[in-house]
Amino acid sequence: MPDGTLSVLYRAYISCLNDQDWQSLGSFVHEDVRYNGERLGLSGYRGMLEADFRAISDLRFTIDLLVAEPPRVASRLTFDCTPAGLLFGIPVNGRRVRFAENVFYEYRDDRIGTVWSIIDKAAVASQV
Repeated sequence: MPDGTLSVLYRAYISCLNDQDWQSLGSFVHEDVRYNGERLGLSGYRGMLEADFRAISDLRFTIDLLVAEPPRVASRLTFDCTPAGLLFGIPVNGRRVRFAENVFYEYRDDRIGTVWSIIDKAAVASQV
């Protein structure tokens, strides 16, 4: 798959997340997806994302940096949001926070098969 095609697919995936279009998620994520070494499967991955949106009503994924080298994508995502209660074990309780996630994806069959995510929890902690 050419680099440009993978970038287009990834941007469509991020739009799917921001639209909370859970019915279309399987078009972007493999049914056997692994997240940070754990096999979640599509339903577990969807459940994780749905829980994120329930806890953070104004959640929006913003691509800050995107590098595609098939079959992998590296992305820096930024967030500016107001989570309710705890976020990564930190009592945010409705305060606005900004943080980033560095995430790497490996595609299989033109869908995300593996995700490795590192979230800047220290940035959140420094703001509360």
